[in-house]
Amino acid sequence: MDPDVRLHDHVAMAEIELYAELLIAVAGSDRRLTYEEIDIVLGVRRAVPEQTRRRVRGRPVRTRHLG
Repeated sequence: MDPDVRLHDHVAMAEIELYAELLIAVAGSDRRLTYEEIDIVLGVRRAVPEQTRRRVRGRPVRTRHLG
């Protein structure tokens, strides 16, 4: 086995890069980051509400009228 052969674990590298981005953001802040700020740093998208998902799929959204 060639000693110069290197293992490339792309998933591990991606996780390390995300962690580094988070550490940089924390180091640059003078307070605790909010969950929303952490999500932004990590590139997390907000969950899509069920009503929006239904509308996007082309089904009408049913709403109940109270009153």
